[in-house]
Amino acid sequence: MKPVIGMTLDCETAGGYASVPWYALRKNYCDAVAHAGGIPLPLPHQIDAVEAYADRLDGLVLTGGGFDIPPELYGETTIHPTVTLKPERTHFELAIAKRCYEQGKPIFGICGGMQLINIMFGGTLIQDIHSHQEEALVHKQPPPFTKTWHPIEISKTSLLYKLTQNYESHVNSSHHQAVLGVGKDLHVSATAPDGIIEGIEHTGDVFCVGVQWHPEYEMIDLDKKLFQTFIQACRK
Repeated sequence: MKPVIGMTLDCETAGGYASVPWYALRKNYCDAVAHAGGIPLPLPHQIDAVEAYADRLDGLVLTGGGFDIPPELYGETTIHPTVTLKPERTHFELAIAKRCYEQGKPIFGICGGMQLINIMFGGTLIQDIHSHQEEALVHKQPPPFTKTWHPIEISKTSLLYKLTQNYESHVNSSHHQAVLGVGKDLHVSATAPDGIIEGIEHTGDVFCVGVQWHPEYEMIDLDKKLFQTFIQACRK
């Protein structure tokens, strides 16, 4: 049986695609899960369905999106002008991620999904990279995201290293926030040359991995191996 993988959705207000609020998810997120042997199942933000969702899932992908996590969730009272909030989405994602983690189900966080994992374990975020660190690399590349943008340095003790057997890779990049303080029981698996954290992993037995880039574009071998390893963990 192929494992069923919950995929978190973005949400938009009325306008553009529809005259009423609507959900969105890039097709390549679902394709990457399917290519690795899973069944993608997008999850509407029904908070009262979290328990039922989690019971039926074998794993969870926390996707990225054009929004940020409310700073109040990591103890900050001011909001940087560049921050865009979608509290309903964040509330749902935290709830489903916590429940899946409690059930020992694998979690794969991508871009903002990695940041959510960090917050779930008590970590903090940089609200805007260039306001925090003027000499930082540009972490928001222009489209297309099918091209690599900057290198990453990989920790030898990480899953990423086990998958690549290499200390370095090159990835795409589309974010203006980043992990600052690393959450409890998490360790850093990769960094950019400017020190910005590009990967985190849980130190326990459950698969709980976050990467700051977008492996759903399946550009490099590591991208495909991450999805394959995640799906393999969901089969257990």
